Amino acid sequence: MAKVERALISVSDKTGIVEFARELASLKIDILTTGGTAKALSDQKIKITEVSKYTGFPEMLGGRLKTLHPKIHGGLLWRRDNPQDERDIKANQIKSIDVVVVNLYPFEKTVSKGDVEFDEAIENIDIGGPTMLRAAAKNFRDVIVIVDPADYEKVIQELKTQNGEVGYDTKYYLARKVFAHTARYDTLISNYLGRHGGTRETFTQYLTQSYLKLSDLRYGENPHQKAALYKEPLYNGLSLVDANILQGKEMSYNNYLDSSAALDLIREFTEPSAVIIKHNNPCGVATADTIEAAYVRAFETDPISAFGGVIALNRDVNVATAKEILKLFVEIIIAPGFDPDAVKLLSGKPNIRLLVMDITQNPSGFDIRKIQGGMLVQERDTGMIEDFRSLKTVTRRKPTDDELAALEFAWKICKHMKSNAIIYSSKEKALGIGAGQTSRVDSAKLAAMKAANFNISLNGSVVASDAFFPARDGIDTIAKAGATAVVQPGGSVKDNEVIAAADEHNMAMVFTGMRHFKH
Repeated sequence: MAKVERALISVSDKTGIVEFARELASLKIDILTTGGTAKALSDQKIKITEVSKYTGFPEMLGGRLKTLHPKIHGGLLWRRDNPQDERDIKANQIKSIDVVVVNLYPFEKTVSKGDVEFDEAIENIDIGGPTMLRAAAKNFRDVIVIVDPADYEKVIQELKTQNGEVGYDTKYYLARKVFAHTARYDTLISNYLGRHGGTRETFTQYLTQSYLKLSDLRYGENPHQKAALYKEPLYNGLSLVDANILQGKEMSYNNYLDSSAALDLIREFTEPSAVIIKHNNPCGVATADTIEAAYVRAFETDPISAFGGVIALNRDVNVATAKEILKLFVEIIIAPGFDPDAVKLLSGKPNIRLLVMDITQNPSGFDIRKIQGGMLVQERDTGMIEDFRSLKTVTRRKPTDDELAALEFAWKICKHMKSNAIIYSSKEKALGIGAGQTSRVDSAKLAAMKAANFNISLNGSVVASDAFFPARDGIDTIAKAGATAVVQPGGSVKDNEVIAAADEHNMAMVFTGMRHFKH
């Protein structure tokens, strides 16, 4: 490659651009530029030539048409070692453009605003920028192309130390970065258009996803597995990867899995509530008048499983709550905030990760699971029962008001447990949790056994089941444990047998008509 003589700069994000352009100018490199970038550089007394003057063609269509011109793209695309290309550009008085610095209209930032108008989103689709980037990246052997301000310094250093040139490896790296960037940009636009305007499709013919790598993780689920953390676009700062981490060790793969499960569950509650998650399942859930009391109740459900768990709270952590938590080894505490004195107290255990999160909003989107040769995509399970009093009572006895409140509380938790899921509960506290078993009866027995281990009485408790009882044996099991009411979806071919069993035990039973399998 010959020595760099000319650069074209057109950026939406002007971070570091003045300093970069000043360095180019000091190297006697001519600068072509457009619109707002031209003004930003001119205001700093940096000599520039506007693209419209260079091409002899004015900006038009409200700024939509600026750089789509043969003098621009010929200067980018011609191969310096191709004699015919050289004859073509000379015949058409086209000059070389050796550096392209472009970042695109802020489409992602624009559509991340909840109230953005469709027409505003469309106007933030960049056309000339991606075209220049792709042209320069295609011809990377002869053109230096920069899309990320983080690369300015690297390019300047090589220009200064390599006689006005940049090495092949760097140019190749920059070109790869461009195509990844434009692919992501097009993906964001495609996905937005699939959700807005015209015919809206829940599942489009082509599922294009673009995740931004945030970091490598120490390892995956096990030390022999590599792992990394990627961010999903357009999450508006509500996702786990946007959490403000006040202190603690680096988050691991399993930490993120458990924290995500904790967030999903804690967002079901509005009253002061605490959730403890272990291996993706709740092992303690409770509500109370204060967040400290809620945590203590949650912990009492299964103190053994709570060891090394993830705690999510929907109120700020105060000193009293911090003192209770510090009685146990925990990995992570997630909360909307931490009182300064609580942070000071928790700093005595510097490995505990403190995550500040917006607990009030539950992001929408898809659940995506990889399988061999493909992946499964479904809507997130945001199904809710708006009014438990409207549910159909299928037994002779209706639930009391206290039982109904307890059933509603248990149903919220059951939704987030691994199938088969059975939970014994009061109206303010999980009493026994049985999840992930291969039969519903086994889950019912496991939950009762765990309650007994901690001297928790199930007399007068209620039970939630994530799916229907396939036979009466599950009802007999929970009745023997002391449960007096049950909520389940219904829908078994043996519903009549199950209802009869509940009536024999004078148990109240309501059907939701909604299942919450979680495999």
